[in-house]
Amino acid sequence: MSDSSRETLMPETVLLDHGAGGRLAHDLTTKLVLPIFDNAMLADLNDGAILNLQGVRLAFSTDSFTVDPIFFPGGNIGELAVNGTVNDIAMCGGTPLYLSAGLIIEEGLAMDELERILKAMGTAAQRSGVKIVTGDTKVMPRGVTDRILINTSGIGVIPEDIDVGCTKARPGDRIILSGTIADHGIAILAQREGLSLETTVTSDTAPLNQLVNQMFETSKKIHVLRDPTRGGVGTALNEIAEKSSVGIKISEERIPLRDDVAGVCELLGLDPLYLANEGKLLAFVAREDSEDVLVAMQQEPLGQAACIIGEVVSEHPERVVMETRTGGNRIVDMLTGEQFPRIC
Repeated sequence: MSDSSRETLMPETVLLDHGAGGRLAHDLTTKLVLPIFDNAMLADLNDGAILNLQGVRLAFSTDSFTVDPIFFPGGNIGELAVNGTVNDIAMCGGTPLYLSAGLIIEEGLAMDELERILKAMGTAAQRSGVKIVTGDTKVMPRGVTDRILINTSGIGVIPEDIDVGCTKARPGDRIILSGTIADHGIAILAQREGLSLETTVTSDTAPLNQLVNQMFETSKKIHVLRDPTRGGVGTALNEIAEKSSVGIKISEERIPLRDDVAGVCELLGLDPLYLANEGKLLAFVAREDSEDVLVAMQQEPLGQAACIIGEVVSEHPERVVMETRTGGNRIVDMLTGEQFPRIC
């Protein structure tokens, strides 16, 4: 890194923070995983691997879902698993086609709950246009796991004229956010902690591939796509700034946030920039095409609240700086620590 003060030492044991999607998760990947499994496809650290198989470009992704509770306002662990992998493939510029599903079930899970989860997976797959074509089931003794964990892997085809990746951000790019942030994180927290809110905050879990298709129909000058899940928008922007060796400047005033979500964050001292999203994306688009892409997004149901929140700059490389509502500047670093575990 360009700033040695941002280096962290690896602890002697694995911590919950290593799964939070923030600084420790990043260090685990870059300092332990990458040196062992060293290859160019992994090193890019995109949402999935971009492969070339006999002249056909493929996007391949895998993810594991451990959310607690498994049923929450706006969804459940089943549709979350399908949507999450569909979105990872879409963030590579791919058209999602086929998914696998691995279930690790705790003995004693009610059969009707398992059926609800599987039906939600089927509905989510149908909505996003993918097929679940293979899978595996394991059952663990009571107390060894927690009700059910799901792994999904997926594969899709990347058209020849699409080229996105977290190393491709360029000075001048406008940064578009597809909608309000922190909805999923607050929905899970409110359900888990039994918070009494005036309105029910629902998860934003949704497949983004149709929105991405509309964006690419408008412009091929989309350089980076990322869905800011664990670690939120703040961490995702830092990862892109670091991999592309660019600076990023965003405006707090432009970042869309529901009033009730903002209220919970203020009450509990949480920063919405670091809370998980499961149906939102960040797009880095060439300045000359950014307004057209924005308009196209706003015409789609999942992009109606899309807005430009900032731009890529040559100054302060590998740093994210936010202009605050009071007119000052604040450095937005990667998430440090775990705001709360098992969010997705």
